[in-house]
Amino acid sequence: MKIKALLSTGLLGACLLSCTSQNNQTQDENIAQNETVSQEEWVQLFNGKDLDDWDIKIRGHALNENYGNTFRVEDGNLVVRYDQYKSFDNQYGHIFYKEPYSAYLLVMEYRFTGDQATDGPGWALRNSGAMLHSQPANTMGLDQDFPISLEAQLLGGNGQDERSTANLCTPGTNVVMGDTLFTPHCINSSSKTYHGDQWVRVETLVLGDSLIKHIVEGDTVMVYQKPQIGGGSVSNHDPAVKKDGQLLKEGYISLQSESHPVEFRKVELFNLEEYMDDPQKLKSVLNDLQNRQAH
Repeated sequence: MKIKALLSTGLLGACLLSCTSQNNQTQDENIAQNETVSQEEWVQLFNGKDLDDWDIKIRGHALNENYGNTFRVEDGNLVVRYDQYKSFDNQYGHIFYKEPYSAYLLVMEYRFTGDQATDGPGWALRNSGAMLHSQPANTMGLDQDFPISLEAQLLGGNGQDERSTANLCTPGTNVVMGDTLFTPHCINSSSKTYHGDQWVRVETLVLGDSLIKHIVEGDTVMVYQKPQIGGGSVSNHDPAVKKDGQLLKEGYISLQSESHPVEFRKVELFNLEEYMDDPQKLKSVLNDLQNRQAH
């Protein structure tokens, strides 16, 4: 990871100073300078062996009905397959990690393979995503298509056109970009295009309801603030869950099935929640994470 990735932009600096109350004790700042992290502090959301820590919700199917064995483990990877589907038939699916999180660095390594499922929509070619601050799987309607969440959209190139990854889509949500409430459904990131079946590393830095960054292969490609419920692009949801205007401070992480086979060989998370009350320690930990992953 390039050093600029986690701590670049004035937005993050402002967040570190304002998202929590300041402590004027200079000794706390001195302690923060020595704050380090260990490998044991990483949470392996995908353990490389099974999906026991995950819940599955596929449109038109009950909670944890893994229709067509869509989500499975093959060769140590979490994979999404459609070889047991007759047609995709808008059966969008999501696999949710069992615990919610508020502040964290999420790291994923993914690749697209094979051919799209029969009748998959054109826009879903080589398309998946990681849903952040998502509603719980058990609150989704039977025929709900997407969870109310923020999507770090993962796209693969089609071999010809420019097609960025780690974009932002907003099913049932809005965000602030700059000083403006962003209400369209999707916006492209500044990433390069990744054609073929190559592995791509995407990270998301999520700091509660303050700031979120998308990072691709070490480069920051998207920054936004104040994630909140609102807008459209989600259907058949429970209206009681969609409380427009409510800031999203925490939620679940889920991975998508949108009709194109995709594999994840790494899904891990560093929990930053314990550092959110101390901006200096948070900054120090982020610095240490950068330095370790840069080598």
